[in-house]
Amino acid sequence: MNYIIGAFKPPCDISITFADARTRKQVSVKKDNGKTTMVPVFQSLETISGEVSIAPVPGKRIEQMGVKIELLGQIVRELDVPGEIYERKTYPFEFSTVEMPYESYNGTNVRLRYILKVTVGRNYVGNIVEYRDFCVRNYAPVPTINNSIKMEVGIEDCLHIEFEYSKSKYHLNDVIIGKIYFLLVRIKIKNMELEIRRRESTGSGSNTYVETETLAKFELMDGAPVRGESIPVRLFLTPYELTPTYRNINNKFSVKYYLNLVLVDEEDRRYFKQQEITMYRLQETTQAS
Repeated sequence: MNYIIGAFKPPCDISITFADARTRKQVSVKKDNGKTTMVPVFQSLETISGEVSIAPVPGKRIEQMGVKIELLGQIVRELDVPGEIYERKTYPFEFSTVEMPYESYNGTNVRLRYILKVTVGRNYVGNIVEYRDFCVRNYAPVPTINNSIKMEVGIEDCLHIEFEYSKSKYHLNDVIIGKIYFLLVRIKIKNMELEIRRRESTGSGSNTYVETETLAKFELMDGAPVRGESIPVRLFLTPYELTPTYRNINNKFSVKYYLNLVLVDEEDRRYFKQQEITMYRLQETTQAS
């Protein structure tokens, strides 16, 4: 049995290391098996460099038809010409100022990944392949125009509510600040809450699939409001796993965020009003209010 298991083990160990691994920021990402791992973070137009080390199992040699590294979806670099590897060999690699306009994303029905792939080509047996994930995050400046949101919820002769949020674009660690005004209340409201919803759309046309997920629920009021009352809103975004808004990424998917105001009356009927907001990633050293 040990012999059979050993027959399927690769004849070498391949490791991929980044040049600035000790100092570069790392984030946790979920793998296909559901476990999490720490990966380094890059942004578009950064240089990605490091080393690939190939160490044969002691006493073995590898006949190889070439060694290459790929930044999947981007570039291929040849690391070695055909030959044999008797002992550990280390190959430096560098992808200079790589354009990576889209962020890494791990959603419900779609994933966007950046991967380094090393292939040791072999002639009569299968190639030896090693992968290494990394993460891409791109930052946006503070918007020059950021209008407030003003909306109304109404049921004729029964309910008239106005709500206002201070702005329509938020960074990922922002605070949603607003106010809700009750102008007419002739139904008995039991409670009111504010939800943050993420809508992920994949595919296109008739093959579009939409998944909506409620990320946060925030109770604004418990009990019946009266006419003329106003309720403040203050919702911190930091605790929630948000991403920037993504619009039509490579014609494959979109991710949008919505504020959903929900009112429940004493007969458990639900009234709601939804408003899209724009999320963006602000450089962490310059978080704005």
